[in-house]
Parts: sequence; C-alpha cells; structure tokens
Amino acid sequence: MNLGGSELIIILIIVLVLFGGAKLPKLARSLGQAQKEFKDGMNDGSDPTEGPSAE
Repeated sequence: MNLGGSELIIILIIVLVLFGGAKLPKLARSLGQAQKEFKDGMNDGSDPTEGPSAE
C-alpha cells in the first residue's frame, strides 16, 4: 500500500477536521507514548536472560 503526497494531505485534512487544531499535539504525543510502551513490552518478553526462568 503506497501512499502518495496527495493521499497524505487528504488524510491530514480529515484528521484536522475530526480532532481540531488544538488537540493534534496531544493526540500525537499520546500516539508516540503508546508506540514506545508497545515496543518496550515487546522487548521485555523477548529477552531470555531476564526473568524468573533464567537461573
């Protein structure tokens, strides 16, 4: 799925209309925090040297 410049602009306009200009920074910040927590959770479960099973 390739998005060109015009498709991205249309998506950004729709997001701006739905959430308003004042809420966009807060929305972007919460999305970034959620992504960071997701990556941290994925890394926590993949390390076999940590946890109670490694003795």
